[in-house]
Amino acid sequence: RSVYDDQPNAHQKFMEKLDACIRNHDREIEKMCNFHHQGFVDAITELLKVRADAEKLKVQVTDTNRRLQDAGKEVIAQTEEIIRCRVQQRNITTVVEKLQLCLPVLEMYSKLKEQMSVKRYYSALKTMEQLENLYLPRVSQYRFCQIMIENLPKLREEIKEISMSDLKDFLESIRKHSDRIGETAMKQAQQQKTFSAALQKQNNVNYGRNMHLGRSRILESKNEITLKRTFEDEDEHEEEVLTAQDLVDFSPVYRCLHIYSVLGDGEIFENYYRKQRRKQARLVLQPQSSMHETVEGYRRYFSQIVGFFVVEDHILHVTQGLVTRTYTDELWNMALSKIIAVLRTHSSYCSDPDLVLELKNLIVVFADTLQGYGFPVNRLFDLLFEIRDQYNETLLKKWSGLFRDIFEADNYSPIPVANEEEYRIVISKFPFQDPELDKQSFPKKLPMSQSVPQIYMQVKEFIYASLKFSESLHRSSTEIDDMLRKSTNLLLTRTLSSCLQNLIKKPHIGLTELVQIIINTTHLEQACKYLEDFISNITNISQLTVHTARLYGLSTFKDARHAAEGEIYTKLNQKIDEFIQIADYDWTMSESDGRASGYLMDLINFLRSTFQVFTHLPGKVAQTACMSACQHLSMSLMQMLLDSELKQISMGAIQQFNLDVIQCELFASSEPVPGFQGDTLQLAFIDLRQLLDLFMVWDWSTYLADYGQATSKYLRVNPSTALTLLEKMKDSSKKNNIFAQFRKNDRDKQKLIETVVKQLRSLVNGMSQHT
Repeated sequence: RSVYDDQPNAHQKFMEKLDACIRNHDREIEKMCNFHHQGFVDAITELLKVRADAEKLKVQVTDTNRRLQDAGKEVIAQTEEIIRCRVQQRNITTVVEKLQLCLPVLEMYSKLKEQMSVKRYYSALKTMEQLENLYLPRVSQYRFCQIMIENLPKLREEIKEISMSDLKDFLESIRKHSDRIGETAMKQAQQQKTFSAALQKQNNVNYGRNMHLGRSRILESKNEITLKRTFEDEDEHEEEVLTAQDLVDFSPVYRCLHIYSVLGDGEIFENYYRKQRRKQARLVLQPQSSMHETVEGYRRYFSQIVGFFVVEDHILHVTQGLVTRTYTDELWNMALSKIIAVLRTHSSYCSDPDLVLELKNLIVVFADTLQGYGFPVNRLFDLLFEIRDQYNETLLKKWSGLFRDIFEADNYSPIPVANEEEYRIVISKFPFQDPELDKQSFPKKLPMSQSVPQIYMQVKEFIYASLKFSESLHRSSTEIDDMLRKSTNLLLTRTLSSCLQNLIKKPHIGLTELVQIIINTTHLEQACKYLEDFISNITNISQLTVHTARLYGLSTFKDARHAAEGEIYTKLNQKIDEFIQIADYDWTMSESDGRASGYLMDLINFLRSTFQVFTHLPGKVAQTACMSACQHLSMSLMQMLLDSELKQISMGAIQQFNLDVIQCELFASSEPVPGFQGDTLQLAFIDLRQLLDLFMVWDWSTYLADYGQATSKYLRVNPSTALTLLEKMKDSSKKNNIFAQFRKNDRDKQKLIETVVKQLRSLVNGMSQHT
């Protein structure tokens, strides 16, 4: 420390002490070495001796080791081989054990791949389920198992996609084949119905012998021939009749249903299937715009609908839960409402009764087919009653044209028959009976014209046509009888009545034609009872039944006859007016010609010849026509005298007019139409006669004295009429001096005229005030 403290000479002193210490230690070491030197030398000597032995031993050991190594090499090699084999054996055992666990997995996976390749998807799903639940958990530690586990969901999705694609193809397939499926189903239903009807006819052949007389027998024979041909055709083409299963492969929907059920998505699949089918139903129910033009359009429409519901019915019965009865009923009710609306719309466009009838037959087959599959179709048969009314309307339009053609082609003259054969032909068409006519020899004439048997036959044809629609409507004979009678009543009261009324009003129909029309309607009226018998024979319903309707043909033909009678009266009056219009009186003539006017004689000759034609008319009709003509003639002559444009009339004109009236009275007294009592017809001219007698005799004192009395000689002379005519004569005397000699020779008579005029005016004024 003193060294470090840097004391003076401290370092030197330290070094000196250090050297002294070192010298001491060296001396001690030397002493010690000297003390042990001998032992060291001995040891070295001993060690040198041992060295030789050690070298020798080393050689021996090396040699021994060499020999041992040479001897152990083979053992080592065998030992290593044994170890290696035992490791291999252990590994093989482990591999075998693991392979025994993995092989079933691989086999199942291989089986899965094979099932996928051959499209056995349902089996593939079952295999997947076994893999996941049984095999893969045993070897889940291996990488390939993880790959498999990762692939299985992908395979499931692939199966779902493939099965859904197959389902879509199936839906497209049934959409394309719906019409053919429906056509096949409707054909089978129609064949079954035809076969049943044939059996029923065969069983009831004795019951139906008395029905359908005349043409009905022909129709029945035709139906039998058609039925026979139908059965023959069915036998020939029996192998061609296919079912829905033959036309469509339903396996895709089964597979898809099973697959989705296994995957737990059954409800999703059901919803998708029903949604797609509803869409297809809407497409099927949508008709083509031109469907109403041809029966094929309706047939294709019905076939598609039937095919759709046949498929649904099949799916309902072969699957569980995919389609339920509630679902099909709901779908059918929706479809039925749409079908009825479509048929109402499109059938209203049909103007051809044959097309409407074919539509009805299609609806019946359509309804029967679906009814056979358990669908309610009562609303379709209710619709048929609506279509039946339209069918009747189209029939009425068609028969209206037929009636018009018959009336246009008629010559309105009695039917000539030259021999018995011609007579029988007419009688076979129309039920005419006249014992008096039967006694006459040929040739002879039937009272009616050609239109009568033609109209009667057309009415029967209409009944047949109406009956065609009533068939297969599942209605009783009483209802069919009622429908036939109602439609026939419409034909008679509306169509035929309208045609008759239009015919009567046509300008080219003259009096002769009108007379023949009255005769025709009389015979048609008498034939109505035969039409009722005809309907009763067809329907086998007695007319004595309480609810049996009656034909209104009697009122129809009576109305037509009354219209014809009225038209006869009108045309007679028009003809009389035509003759009156050509009258050319010289109202200022001084004296008469001494003979009746030419126009009047022509008129009387016309009336006489016309009333001769009326001999075939009922007595009251001819008498009424004759009375009406005479009254109209008398009125026209009276109006001629009182015409306001006629300002003056001479006594000579009165005398000439009197000659014409005398001819009218002679015509009336000649009894142009038999049946009048006494001078009834002459009373039509009584007003003219009393007026002319008053002026011809100039018996004003008697007229004025007896006026208003029931026993008056001039009871029918009206004061205003007499005043008007007297003033015309007064004006004439002023202008033509016809009364000049009276004024000169007998001024009292002139005063009498003025007095009479004043008295007549007072009578007229008194009447007006009283009124």
